[in-house]
Amino acid sequence: MLLGQLSAAASPLTQEQVQKLQGLVAELNPIQQAWVSGYLAANANSAILGATTPGAAVQAGEAASLTILYGSQTGNAKSVATQLKDQAQSRGLAVNLVNMADYKPNNLKKEKYLTVVVSTYGEGEPPEDAENLHEFLDSKKAPKLEGVKVAVLGLGDSSYEFFCQTAIDFEQRLQKLGADVIVERADLDVDYDALATQWINSALDAFEPELSAQSSAQVIPMATLGGAATTSQYNKQNPFAAELSVVQKITGRDSTKDVRHVEISLEESGLTYTAGDALGVYFLNDETLVDEIIALTGNSAASEVTLAAETLTLRDALIEKLELTQSYPGFVEKYAQATNNAELLALTEDKAAMREFIEPRQIFDIIRQYPATIDAQSLADCARKLQARLYSIASSQSEVEEEVHLTVGVVEFDIFGSQHLGGCSGYLAHRAEEGSKVKVFVEHNDNFRLPANPETPIIMVGPGTGIAPFRAFLQERDSQGAEGKNWLFFGNPHFTQDFLYQVEIQSYLKSGLLTQCDVAFSRDQAQKVYVQDKLRKQGEQVFSWLEQGAHFYICGDANRMAKDVHQALIDIIIEHGGKDAEQAEQYLKDLRSNNRYQKDVY
Repeated sequence: MLLGQLSAAASPLTQEQVQKLQGLVAELNPIQQAWVSGYLAANANSAILGATTPGAAVQAGEAASLTILYGSQTGNAKSVATQLKDQAQSRGLAVNLVNMADYKPNNLKKEKYLTVVVSTYGEGEPPEDAENLHEFLDSKKAPKLEGVKVAVLGLGDSSYEFFCQTAIDFEQRLQKLGADVIVERADLDVDYDALATQWINSALDAFEPELSAQSSAQVIPMATLGGAATTSQYNKQNPFAAELSVVQKITGRDSTKDVRHVEISLEESGLTYTAGDALGVYFLNDETLVDEIIALTGNSAASEVTLAAETLTLRDALIEKLELTQSYPGFVEKYAQATNNAELLALTEDKAAMREFIEPRQIFDIIRQYPATIDAQSLADCARKLQARLYSIASSQSEVEEEVHLTVGVVEFDIFGSQHLGGCSGYLAHRAEEGSKVKVFVEHNDNFRLPANPETPIIMVGPGTGIAPFRAFLQERDSQGAEGKNWLFFGNPHFTQDFLYQVEIQSYLKSGLLTQCDVAFSRDQAQKVYVQDKLRKQGEQVFSWLEQGAHFYICGDANRMAKDVHQALIDIIIEHGGKDAEQAEQYLKDLRSNNRYQKDVY
């Protein structure tokens, strides 16, 4: 129903309320209308459910409900957990879906039926929202869980050494506390959709008999506002074919880095995003390299293959559907078996040797090194489904409206006698033309958000392309007229070549939106200087901001930069807060629990 058709007789609103609502909506753009709709829906749900804590979504007693805990870095685990919730509700089961960051660990002793859906990133580390619970389960404070039925699902990427390690940790720690695992844990790779659905069905088959026997509770349906669409039809499974508007190099001619500013039109998509979200981008593999693979394996480009019930030519499958840049053990194993190659088969028996082998190689390189005649379907079956690459969004929709901006560092290196490019970054920078279509979707990241109060100060640490979400933050704060102080730490090799968005940053400094900006150009002096060094230098003021309620954000490299910045913060808190190392760690844990210490790292 449209607002123009509302009347006091046709709705629960009075005529005066209808008129006020119509007046407000007339002043809002579509994005603002969608936001207000979501806000009202959330309020309505809270009122109906009588809930004051996240996840209180059923009338059933806790003993007869299934608690679903998820820890998600990029949104995949959250998506699967939501799918599990929906399937459970369709069976009439009472469920309680909770982000681990919102879950009180002491509630574990009240659980009887528990599922964990969690991703792994970096060197086997839990996602940000799972860190506290992950640590709690391994502490002396963790309660005994005898009689608790649990099931664990892990999401990860087998190209990394510690594949699904966080899920393994959760299951082992729950078992150690006495919980009974009633469904075999599944460790799912990046192409997880079909296997996740299978695991969900198995898990619910195991939980359903006892849950149904103990509870006749009805799940309360979610409240919605009639006629107010808050989501787009486009998502990861159904991406939007967007127009690539701008691809502009923003590093200097003599820079060691090639960074591109990318602008994509979302016109007519209905896609909305919030500062802190990511954009998923599907790309096309290099046609020249694909043709080389076809020749090296003795195939014809026109040979037909079947992928997930879709029939297409081998060439189209290799260009559009299959992963050919990022190497991973599964490809080597399947290709070794399909070609019966003795050297590759030996590699599959030695995990350390396998890691050393795949680290410098793309899949193109493996086939070049070990060419073999193999039929088209077998070749296609060796590769996994091409996965979209996620980029932190570098714009605020309040500022750019039906556009989305990215800051893309081009992966480029020479090895084995030829130039190599990253799959998506190489496509955007070197093969895709402005005006062409690129398939995209929005990946929401509720773990990386501006403070709700626009007067709250923020500190942003984003070297290199880590500047991307903070450009979005500053645009959003500017459009809000936010009065909170903003402090940016940015780093890169050289001032003259690598100061990304320099003009914009200087403009924000001039206008006063950006209160302070500290830059670290590591190669501009004899001794290298990094963002963590600048943080320590400003330690007293950094701690003062934190004491005043500032939120602290990090974006960029997870394995080195983020850990170095974390240690710098510990040192600052010890020196300027008068705390010991243990107290300093607890200080940061408290910040994280209050959503004041957030990371978007990769």
